Amino acid sequence: MNFRAVLAGENEVPSRDTQGRGAAVFQVEGDMISWRLVVANIDNVVASHIHCGAAGVNGPVRITLFNGAAGAGRFDGVLSTGSASLAGVTCPNGNALLSEIQAGNTYVNVHTNDGVDGTNTGPGDFPGGEIRGQLF
Repeated sequence: MNFRAVLAGENEVPSRDTQGRGAAVFQVEGDMISWRLVVANIDNVVASHIHCGAAGVNGPVRITLFNGAAGAGRFDGVLSTGSASLAGVTCPNGNALLSEIQAGNTYVNVHTNDGVDGTNTGPGDFPGGEIRGQLF
């Protein structure tokens, strides 16, 4: 099974004014999910995750795709590749994560932080998420 997500600031909740963009592709084989996450025009990436949540709804983290340091500067290119087990991973409603991915109730987002006091000050400083896309 293959899935993808197209990430942009207007998909975040709340929407973000950013030139940052991204795309993630996923392949599921058995109970393993593998990914490749590519981003462009984005600064200070500190994390990326798969979250449970329908479009327009924020939800909890279920799989970490990337962890980095605050204030790391601009990034364009492959941010992360990897794999993780889906075995036993569920969303708060009790459904298996894979079932929620198939139903369109999960998303990928990329979090940013410039490392300076104050949050949500603009592109490169949206710790709650700067770009987002539903998996489909």
